[in-house]
Amino acid sequence: MTDTLQQLAEVLEQRKSVAPDSSYVASLYHKGLDAILKKIGEEATETVMAAKDGDRDKIVYETADLWFHSMVLLAHSGLGPQDVLKELERRFGLSGLEEKASRKAE
Repeated sequence: MTDTLQQLAEVLEQRKSVAPDSSYVASLYHKGLDAILKKIGEEATETVMAAKDGDRDKIVYETADLWFHSMVLLAHSGLGPQDVLKELERRFGLSGLEEKASRKAE
């Protein structure tokens, strides 16, 4: 599973150096952060709507779109899936309440 995320991260990184008209991701990078964030907002909304409809296939489809565009944001920011996985590993074993309380202390 993490192999798929890593492979996608590599492709997203490669798209940074191609012409904006040669790929969807390259065009997003070219448009900048606001365009990437707008797509994440759209995909998050579509994921919520799919969940409200209770359509399992649509939930998976929309979540994949949300993850994809989140990974575009990560790549745009010089980050990758390993950074997120590392943070999730850090939180593993903490209760949600403990993790939330630790953020307030920072």
